[in-house]
Amino acid sequence: MLRFKVLVSAAPLIAAAVFARLEWAPSPQPCIAVGADAVALGSTPFPADLHVDFTDDPALATVRVAVSDSPETADLVVVDDGPVKEHQGCAMSATTGFVAIAADPRPDAPLIYLARDGEGDRRADYRIFVRSSRLTAREAAALLVGARHAPSQSHAVL
Repeated sequence: MLRFKVLVSAAPLIAAAVFARLEWAPSPQPCIAVGADAVALGSTPFPADLHVDFTDDPALATVRVAVSDSPETADLVVVDDGPVKEHQGCAMSATTGFVAIAADPRPDAPLIYLARDGEGDRRADYRIFVRSSRLTAREAAALLVGARHAPSQSHAVL
């Protein structure tokens, strides 16, 4: 009887641990493969190699990205209608570049104008098509600009 009571009292703890593991497990980090390397969205543990910022004024933008209505006309297509698997995503290495959307932009940071609903589509430098529950159009634009503008770095191991 004592074993049964111990099992019953431990069951909620085991269920809570399993639930926490399912909810807080990290999903693959959004990234773009660039040759043998990758560019990923920076997060807190990773310092960003490139910072980007967004503007609502197309005259101030250094890069224009249009949200396309069809994947055929896009330079980057992001569609994630399937479940996330652990092995999906880019392999992180010492040469992986990280791009971050800056809260306080640097003066030399690319300034992105994100055109929506076909506005300014002809003057866009890049076009993206995004149908994702995990990645926004801003994040996809930041990844694309990061992949195109990130300086290639060689890392030395000391």
